[in-house]
Amino acid sequence: MSREVVAKTTIDTYFYTVERRLAVWMEGFKKMLNKLIKILMVPAVALSLSACGINSVPTAEENAKAKWADVESTYQRRADLIPNLVETVKGFATQEQDTLTAVVEARAKATSIQLSTEDLGDAAKVQEFAAAQGALSQGLGRLMATVEAYPDLKSNQNFLALQSQLEGTENRINVARRDYNEAVREYNTTIRTFPDIIGAKIIHGAEPMEPFAATSEGADEAPEVSF
Repeated sequence: MSREVVAKTTIDTYFYTVERRLAVWMEGFKKMLNKLIKILMVPAVALSLSACGINSVPTAEENAKAKWADVESTYQRRADLIPNLVETVKGFATQEQDTLTAVVEARAKATSIQLSTEDLGDAAKVQEFAAAQGALSQGLGRLMATVEAYPDLKSNQNFLALQSQLEGTENRINVARRDYNEAVREYNTTIRTFPDIIGAKIIHGAEPMEPFAATSEGADEAPEVSF
C-alpha cells in the first residue's frame, strides 16, 4: 500500500473519529440543555401563574371568609347576651312587655338566618341577613331607651354587667363588619384587576363578594347602652 493511501486512510479515520466524538458530545449537550430549560421553566411558570392570580386570588378569598367568620361570631355573642338581658329587664319593667317581645322576636329571626361562605356573593341573602341584624339592633336600642325610666334597673349589678358586655360586643361587631368590608373590597379589586383577573376567571372561577351594608337609616349603628 502506498504512502499516499495510508495517509488518506489515516486522515479519514481521524476525521471520522472526531465527527463521532462531536456527535456524542452534541447529543449530551442537547440533553443537558433540555434539562436546564426544564429546571428554569418551573420557577418561570410558577412566577407567571403567580402574576396571574394563582395565589393572590385564593389568599384574598380566604381572608374575606375569615373576616366573615368574625362577623358571625360577634353577632352570635350578642344573641347569647339577649335572653339574660330580657329576663333582667322584665323583672323591673313589667310594663315594657311589648318592647321585650319585639326584641325576643327580632333575635329569633336574626338567629334563624344563616349565611355560609358560599352565600357571600348572593346580594339578596346578604341583604336579608343584614336587615335581620339591623332590626335586632334597633329593637335593642328601643329597649335600652326604656331603661332610663327605671332607676332601680339602672343600678342593678346584673344589668350593669350585661350592659357592659353588650356595649363591648356592639363595638366588636362594628370592627368586624368594617374589617370584613375591607377584605371584600380587596378581594373584589383583585379579581377584577389585570393580571389577577386571568387566574380569577380561568383557574378559580372567582365571583365578587357582597359587602355588609346597612339596609335602613340607623341600622348599622350600635344601640345606645350607656347612661
